[in-house]
Amino acid sequence: MSLSMYQASVPVFTHMLSNLSKLLDKAQAHAEAKKFDPAVYLPMRLFPDMLPFVKQVQIACDSAKLCISRISGVEAPKFDDTEASLAELKERIAKTIDYLKSVPADKLDGTEEKEVVLKQRSGDLTFTAQSYLLHFAQPNHYFHITTAYGLLRQAGVELGKLDYLKG
Repeated sequence: MSLSMYQASVPVFTHMLSNLSKLLDKAQAHAEAKKFDPAVYLPMRLFPDMLPFVKQVQIACDSAKLCISRISGVEAPKFDDTEASLAELKERIAKTIDYLKSVPADKLDGTEEKEVVLKQRSGDLTFTAQSYLLHFAQPNHYFHITTAYGLLRQAGVELGKLDYLKG
């Protein structure tokens, strides 16, 4: 039996975003236990030329919703990128998951060969939907969740591999 585009996308993105939300719960608990404002996580960076934690979470959400939108043709919600707390980031994650779950499987299944064009400053990138999902959108999604995970670990939040994988 083959894996459908829906099976390869929505459940995967939903699972990883749910795990990310649980990482934020652990970050909140860590800040409360150590008695500091959890907003200090938001500007953290691994290196000065990398995006801060808040952007890592925002992009993890955007990578999932925009992928599904581009492939399915179902318009994605627009977010203003104004989150200023872990609670607001969790709300963004929840809204993203709600959108993902709202897209019917039949809007994704059978789209493997659909052309997906990403407009970039350096020039357009053209993919088949399957290639875009598997070789661009999902790796990008994982990158930003992994970076958020790494930032929280760097800040002392007690996380393990299973928190990333299983939530």
